[in-house]
Amino acid sequence: MVFDSEIDRLVRAGTPLTQTPPWRALAEHWEQARRLEMREAFAQDPARCQRFSVVLDGLLFDYSKNRVTEDTLRLLLALAEASGVREAAAAMVSGRLVNWTERRAALHVALRNRSNRPVMVDGRDVMPAVNGVLERMRRFSEAVRDGSWKGATGLPIRTVVHIGIGGSHLGPEMITQALRPFHDGPAVRFLSNVDATDFVETVRGLDPAETLFIVASKTFTTQETMTNAGTARQWLLDAMGDAAAVARHFAALSADREAVAAFGIDPGSMFELWDWVGGRYSSWSAIGLPVAIAVGFDRFEQLLEGGHAMDHHFLEAPLDRNIPVLMGLLGVWYGNFFGAASHAVLPYDEYLALLPSYLQQADMESNGKAVDRDGSRVDYQTGPIVWGEPGTNGQHAFFQLIHQGTRLVPCDFIGCARSHNPIGDHHQKLIANMIAQAEALMVGRTAAEARAGLARRGVAGDEAAALLPHLVFEGNRPSNTILLDELTPRTLGMLIAAYEHKIFTQGVIWRINSFDQWGVELGKALAAQVLDEERRLLAGEDVDLSRHDSSTAGLLRAFAEKAGR
Repeated sequence: MVFDSEIDRLVRAGTPLTQTPPWRALAEHWEQARRLEMREAFAQDPARCQRFSVVLDGLLFDYSKNRVTEDTLRLLLALAEASGVREAAAAMVSGRLVNWTERRAALHVALRNRSNRPVMVDGRDVMPAVNGVLERMRRFSEAVRDGSWKGATGLPIRTVVHIGIGGSHLGPEMITQALRPFHDGPAVRFLSNVDATDFVETVRGLDPAETLFIVASKTFTTQETMTNAGTARQWLLDAMGDAAAVARHFAALSADREAVAAFGIDPGSMFELWDWVGGRYSSWSAIGLPVAIAVGFDRFEQLLEGGHAMDHHFLEAPLDRNIPVLMGLLGVWYGNFFGAASHAVLPYDEYLALLPSYLQQADMESNGKAVDRDGSRVDYQTGPIVWGEPGTNGQHAFFQLIHQGTRLVPCDFIGCARSHNPIGDHHQKLIANMIAQAEALMVGRTAAEARAGLARRGVAGDEAAALLPHLVFEGNRPSNTILLDELTPRTLGMLIAAYEHKIFTQGVIWRINSFDQWGVELGKALAAQVLDEERRLLAGEDVDLSRHDSSTAGLLRAFAEKAGR
């Protein structure tokens, strides 16, 4: 087993995680800390923001608006140390099998290893292969961008359509949108849903002669991706009339050269993926090819450099100044001791609109586990429900619940000091809202303050008494604020890597595998069986559905009846 921390030894000796000394110390401390009023903490300590914030190369992480004291942090850090977070991080970057259920390493850090230090897997340094793929990505992306890569009719490529699903889709789409100010290449669209509507709308208005499809599937068997790829192939052939055209209008991101060639794609246009990179961590690899085509390979490398800078920080910074570790520990504090079930990600930058969706998969697919590394069912909460929308839109949608609802929802506010579109005072208003919302969540509004506000409006007597309860905000709602100097490829790389390492930190503390996703596999297997039955029902066959529950069988029959009319 890769992990052998102090807590691991206690758990394997029969002590439940929640009964280990570091955990019990936090539980006892929570009895006092839960009554902490952040408003009072700030009043008593004018330097609280400076003490509870970290600056790293264009990124400010302010965690002062959290229900923590120095003692809280000391105990949380003790939990991290006893859990072996530092040792687990070293094991991950060294190529050890931290994904133990699949017997794989988890080496997304190698993909952005700008120091080029050797990273060994099964006795071999993976960096020559990584660098080889990166160089081929550079040459291919530049050829598409400068027009030297021509379609079958001799026309240059004007639009790239990336076909993927899950991690091979959410990451590159989010990054491509986030870096829109830097787009200077062909237009890039993304296709993922097996719903034919997604295909129809994605290719609407495109000229097949000027379109390049990138098919992203490690195995080249992913149902949704290969269904869309097959439809795209037929769409191209219907227009071009020659199967040879496929080689000039398709590229592949895969590990299966034979399947790629059988599809009609030139293996020279295949960019290799490795089994030691999970889909949701793969945007740093060839999966990032659409990003490189949109913004140029030099900027793609800047993204990698930002991720590498955060890797170095995660591995080397003291735990009490370590941004991903602090993010992870605060999540444990609220999820396991305050009972918070969800976490809101609130980017105050329209270019980061897809970040919450991306982090939903990165976090929930990684840490949505109920079995620990020893195969035992856990008796504590693991991954949170991650959700969010860009500000200021979210303020007019769900902030009411965060401010005055019955559920505690810790938040991450993310903004940029400088805008790519400095029109009038838009950006000042945007960031003023972000800062004000975080303050409002923290300070709330007391009954006395609400009463005074009513008095200023001339509202008194019974009317004031009736309104008063609705105008009181209890406050004390926690949040982090991440302020980037500017949204650039480098700072975006830092931001993504910080969340990746936060997720890993929590997985280590919860003693779960953050790199497998067996729940996803079950759904795929059942879908294949149901699809076969669905097709047979539509063909008029008498299908035995007794293995299903009555709801599933009833829905299958209803669909076949309605679709067959």
